[in-house]
Amino acid sequence: MKHNFQISGMTCMGCRAHVENSLKNVEGVISAQVDLESGSAEIEMKRHIEIQEFKKALEDSNYNIYPPGEIPGPETIQEKNNKKNSPNEIKGNGVYYCPMHCEGDKTYEQPGDCPVCGMDLVEEASLQPRSTDYTCPMHPEVVQKGPGSCPKCGMDLVPKKPEESSESKSYKRLLRKFKIAVAFTLPIFIIAMSEMISGNPLYDILEMKYWNWVQFGLSIPVVFYATWMFFERAWRSIKTWNLNMFTLIGIGAGVAWLFSVFGMFFPDFFPPQFKTEMGTVHVYFEAATVILTLVLLGQVLEARAHSKTNSAIKELLKLAPNKAIKVVDGQEKEVAIDDIHKGDILRVKPGDKIPVDGIIEKGNSSIDESMITGEPIPVDKSEGDKVSSGTINGNRSFTMSAEKVGEHTLLSQIIKMVNEASRSQAPIQKLADRISAYFVPVVVVISVLTFIVWAIYGPEPRYVYALVNAIAVLIIACPCALGLATPMSVMVGVGKGAQNGVLIKNARALEQMDDIDTLIIDKTGTITEGKPKVEKVEVLTEENKDEIIKLIASVNSQSEHPLAKATIDYAREKKLKFTEATDFNSVTGKGVTGFVNNKKIAIGNDKLMQAENIEIPSEIIKNVTAEQEKGKTVSFISVDGTIRGYFTITDPIKKTSREALKSLMDDGVEVFMFTGDNEKTAKSVAQELGLTGFKAGMLPQDKQSEVKKLQQQGKKVAMAGDGINDAPALAQSDIGIAMGTGTDVAIESAEITLVKGDLKAVKRAKNLSKKVMRNIKQNLFFALIYNTIGVPIAAGVLYPVFGLLLSPMIAALAMSFSSVSVIANALRLKSTTLE
Repeated sequence: MKHNFQISGMTCMGCRAHVENSLKNVEGVISAQVDLESGSAEIEMKRHIEIQEFKKALEDSNYNIYPPGEIPGPETIQEKNNKKNSPNEIKGNGVYYCPMHCEGDKTYEQPGDCPVCGMDLVEEASLQPRSTDYTCPMHPEVVQKGPGSCPKCGMDLVPKKPEESSESKSYKRLLRKFKIAVAFTLPIFIIAMSEMISGNPLYDILEMKYWNWVQFGLSIPVVFYATWMFFERAWRSIKTWNLNMFTLIGIGAGVAWLFSVFGMFFPDFFPPQFKTEMGTVHVYFEAATVILTLVLLGQVLEARAHSKTNSAIKELLKLAPNKAIKVVDGQEKEVAIDDIHKGDILRVKPGDKIPVDGIIEKGNSSIDESMITGEPIPVDKSEGDKVSSGTINGNRSFTMSAEKVGEHTLLSQIIKMVNEASRSQAPIQKLADRISAYFVPVVVVISVLTFIVWAIYGPEPRYVYALVNAIAVLIIACPCALGLATPMSVMVGVGKGAQNGVLIKNARALEQMDDIDTLIIDKTGTITEGKPKVEKVEVLTEENKDEIIKLIASVNSQSEHPLAKATIDYAREKKLKFTEATDFNSVTGKGVTGFVNNKKIAIGNDKLMQAENIEIPSEIIKNVTAEQEKGKTVSFISVDGTIRGYFTITDPIKKTSREALKSLMDDGVEVFMFTGDNEKTAKSVAQELGLTGFKAGMLPQDKQSEVKKLQQQGKKVAMAGDGINDAPALAQSDIGIAMGTGTDVAIESAEITLVKGDLKAVKRAKNLSKKVMRNIKQNLFFALIYNTIGVPIAAGVLYPVFGLLLSPMIAALAMSFSSVSVIANALRLKSTTLE
């Protein structure tokens, strides 16, 4: 009998293999087939087996099994995860993750080893800027936020030394162990190599068998302290069948060391082929310890290199100030960043970093926003303008009202997005996962075959050659380099994008952006400045124009549309007082309606007027058409079913839009504009920019439908927009690109956010994608070609022709540096330019 089940928690081919093997081992199971993509398992049984038996088989893992259609939501899975013992995994809320992303975006609360690949977990950059703690130099137990005096001795408190990061601790721990390993391995190496000296002087001091005992004693601290973690990881990998780099190292070095120990204690057990001229068994303490020490060196170098891959996030974190000046009852007070709340008034002095997101209340200045937008020119800000945390004030002082604090600031959101994107898996990673799933077993088989072939056909002492070459095969193979190839490039690339105002939500977007051949753009806020202004208001009768402006502002005061805001600002500039409308209704893609003083007001385009059965005089249509042909937006106003006039709104095209779109079209990207504006205005803008095409009068569902049509034609479509009405199309497109100046809904629907809302950043995103994908392919090539060439050489294929063999020690050195070379190649992305 066959039954189907759902599996949760799988993220890679290693997960799939582990689940499949665990299910097969349940008594009564004939076969088990697990599919990673669908998260399903088909189990053939001799008899009916209760699901609880399968749950028991998976209880010590990160996976669970459920009946079809009953897989729980994230919250239920998280409850299960919280019960795990080691390490405690909290989905999305931890601070440690695997650099090879074996388990996708899974994170852990505590440092340790990845349960799949054995690599050291890496600490994620914190979202929260840490406020500076102050302590007493005489009484270190006294700690408080902000400066002051010690309550015990009265001394001035001093800033507390920041706590060392886990990353730094890990590097120092590995470096300390490496120094110990070198101190004990070097004498072993000298003793072993002295055998190559004619008339070895060491034998005048002690016989070889006693020097073997010296090597054995010196090897114990290396094996059982400095590099013991490798054997722990190897054992865990075999026990869970998550075979990895440490499986090969543990088997190879372990066999060499155990063989040597056994040969010392029981020399008579071995045939003459394994013995030296002095009658002692060939020992490989130097091979085992040198291999382990070189692998440890690789781990030290990797730990150091890892700290550079997320340097972009660290640079962003440095931008976050840890204190601010708060204005309370007219008095200025220095406070910790944690003590700022929404609505607080803050003083920002010349040269200070802006502490939180907010709005300038009084004063004006120029703000350097280059650290989050990538644009070097300071931006002038005045009263009412928004400012962002981490940006730097110019040479003027101003006060601001705090709007977003803590993890809600733009800087924190950027860091959060970069962290999440760095942990996400690109589709190309699946290739590496599929290879890695079979890599270690294949290498072990090749190692066994190498031993057999050399033992049968090799020269004397053939068993010695067989053992050495079999170990070399195990040691030189490096699944680590293959696993690091993609995530390292993604991490550096995402950080590079963030420094240039391009926020990548996930690695899939980073990979696919280079394939985009069609770009859909909105008009208002995307091509244009998004700061429309009312140019003029025209009325039909001699009635007071100010009354019409009041009616327009009254209804629009309840709308969040940029055009509505322009009419409100216009009324305020004229110092006209208006009231809020009742029964307000927003008609998507058409306009708004409401009641003011018991009069029904309708404001919008000709479609709204038609829906309200309002006739528009031909003279007005003629005048409006003339305005629209100049690229201006025109809205009508009716009162109680009668047209009363219209107003024109201008929204200048961004200076950078023309250059950015031309550059994209020169690269072969077709650019279409989909706008809710009228045909004539849209045509004027499209012609001015030389776009591939345009569609006007588009409702949200229309934009989404057009994106689908283009996709059905085989196009790879990116959609750039900034409003709520763009959200469906952003979600439908292959890559959604949100303007950072737009709505939260648009940003949530998109996979790439342009912090400054500048279309030039679309070209940057495309260039970034191209360079990251090229870098990933280089890394995969290095890793694959390295193993393809290295394993056969280690097996001895060059010996029959050239008489060349690869020492296990050289193999260990090459293996260690293979993964370091992959990281070094990924780090080259830091110096690339995206323009």
